[in-house]
Amino acid sequence: MINIESSKEVWDEFLKRYYWEQILELAHDYPECKSLWVEFSSLEKYNMDVARELLDSPDAVLGHATESLKEMDLPADVDFTESHVRVRHLPELTLIKDIRSVHINTLIAVTGLVRKATEVRPRIVNAAFKCARCEEITYLPQEEHFVEPFECDNEICGRKGPFKLVREESEFIDFQKIRIQDSPDEVRPGEQPQTLDAIVTEDLTGRVSPGDRVVLVGVLRSYQRATQQGKSTAFDLLLDTVSVEIEEKGFEEIEVTKEDELKIQELGKDPAIYGKILGSIAPSIYGYEEVKEAMALQLFAGLPKELPDGLRIRGDIHVLLVGDPGVAKSQCLRYSRKLAPRGVFTSGRGSTSAGLTATAVKDNEFSNGRWTLEAGALVLADMGLACVDELDKMEADDRTSMHEAMEQQTVTINKAGINTMLRARCAVLGAANPKFGRFDRYEPMGKQINLPPTLLSRFDLIFVIRDEPTAFRDTAVSNHIFNTHIAGELSLRRKNVKNSGITEEQVAEAMSGIQPVLDAEFLRKYIAYAKRNVYPIVQPDARQRLTDFYLSLRKLGEDPDTPLPVTARQLEALIRLAEASARTRLSGEAAIGDAERVIRIVSASLNQVIKDPDTGKLDSDIINAGIGKSQRDRIKLIREAIRTLQGSNGSDVPMDLILQTLEKEGLKKEYVEDAVARLKTAGELVETSSRRYRTV
Repeated sequence: MINIESSKEVWDEFLKRYYWEQILELAHDYPECKSLWVEFSSLEKYNMDVARELLDSPDAVLGHATESLKEMDLPADVDFTESHVRVRHLPELTLIKDIRSVHINTLIAVTGLVRKATEVRPRIVNAAFKCARCEEITYLPQEEHFVEPFECDNEICGRKGPFKLVREESEFIDFQKIRIQDSPDEVRPGEQPQTLDAIVTEDLTGRVSPGDRVVLVGVLRSYQRATQQGKSTAFDLLLDTVSVEIEEKGFEEIEVTKEDELKIQELGKDPAIYGKILGSIAPSIYGYEEVKEAMALQLFAGLPKELPDGLRIRGDIHVLLVGDPGVAKSQCLRYSRKLAPRGVFTSGRGSTSAGLTATAVKDNEFSNGRWTLEAGALVLADMGLACVDELDKMEADDRTSMHEAMEQQTVTINKAGINTMLRARCAVLGAANPKFGRFDRYEPMGKQINLPPTLLSRFDLIFVIRDEPTAFRDTAVSNHIFNTHIAGELSLRRKNVKNSGITEEQVAEAMSGIQPVLDAEFLRKYIAYAKRNVYPIVQPDARQRLTDFYLSLRKLGEDPDTPLPVTARQLEALIRLAEASARTRLSGEAAIGDAERVIRIVSASLNQVIKDPDTGKLDSDIINAGIGKSQRDRIKLIREAIRTLQGSNGSDVPMDLILQTLEKEGLKKEYVEDAVARLKTAGELVETSSRRYRTV
């Protein structure tokens, strides 16, 4: 394409008119800063034809721009020999999956997630070669592949080598290669995320880490594949990056127009807004009001706090759903993922620790055999929501990797000489089944969930969903399911059968019971607006109410013989939930009503999870330690009884005698056998022969 509008003179005028102050600042900071950042909108305002030319023929136009900057007449004694003009904020973003051959050699803005990034290394751009015969220095610019001179520049010599690279005379720049992929929420079900490799150079290097959301503006290049049979007709793509923008906040990706903003603010004043939000979360699933409340508060989240001593308190709320099979746990997770501004869904059965957090990998094609970091689900969900289904089916070692990501919200990598920390500032919504398939109402919670106490204690709210047959609920559920299916059947018949006789009003009436009060897309905007603009402060009366509730629970454990009801982690959860509750109504104050709501939800969770079935008292050790106080006392009693039975000679005691003795103390057979197994695992009992034991 012939350049008609763009020239060095055009850019001289443009830069002096719009960016003279920035050029003076660059002159002051040069050579530490080498780039002049130009807004595409400014160029459009100045000359629309040059702006279009930049998109179609970026190499020529950027060449004019850089030439203009380098030769700029400055009041200061500065020579911009290594400076660059970098264009950012293009009007249109392109997804990686939408890149086609028409984009080759054009300037595009690509949005995606950083999946891998190599180390920053020097790259030669102008190589100096010394002739071995006459020692003449020949300079040869380098591009993708290293090229040596064909012959010596010295006309007298004119030999074709040999040549030796003179590193001291050669010119190098910083170079890094990154790989980005389409965001999970942009990928259709069953579709593999597309990836694109990009090259960043000089002052753009070292800016991004795996898991970052970025917008890369650059020129799309193509290069030919080479196979063993020769060169292929298929070409690969590479983005020659001009500018890098890191998107910090996931909820800022959602565009909220002025009209949306007015509608959101008006809705926030509605006294019934909380009920409308709950009515918009998984309406096709019957019941589960408290679970839906927890899901709603999790989407709005509390406030993360950066403390003066450098510590960070998370604002994200972690929720765990533990339930019998077939109670729609997975459906809840998928619905939350759809509403979250950034959502990643993964199943524990198919996830490793590397797939969940991050890992170091060696890739010969991408990084020439060097180790690079690859981000997992929790890192990719940074500033969003990670939904982890079948949490109990994960390997124990893989689950351990979640501890740091959930509490500190970081992922530390120490492998192959790479020691680094990635950010995983996301909320976790987990789902798990009981260890033996279904819940036993008479067994402690901690015993029935195949999850370690250290992981369970990191969840702010845990809900137990039992599938208990009751005539009233079963009738309501069956009616709800039938109505849902009938609505779907009417909609499909009206859509696919000509002259079906089904009117739109009939479909709307059938859908009314499962229709969300607020449209899912609008609710996402409402959540994004709240997280972007609302930063509530817990008011003194609400703070006092939460404190009184916490202290009343702690007071239950003042007696040394009573279990410890809650820990300080529950107090932090109360504060986070109160802040989230205030955000649901776009309020800058968490009031007494928010405190009462949070206390009701937390009380329901505590009663389901940490109530000891033997004593009926709350005992946080059921979650925090995996065993309640009543069980610990029982185990201590059994250990002392075995020690007494074996006597002073230390002979082993048969299991039948242990059971017979403790049965008189009122202990059931299964309690005794469970305690003996725990003592044996802890190394306090030794099984000398079949079902014969002695203490250590």
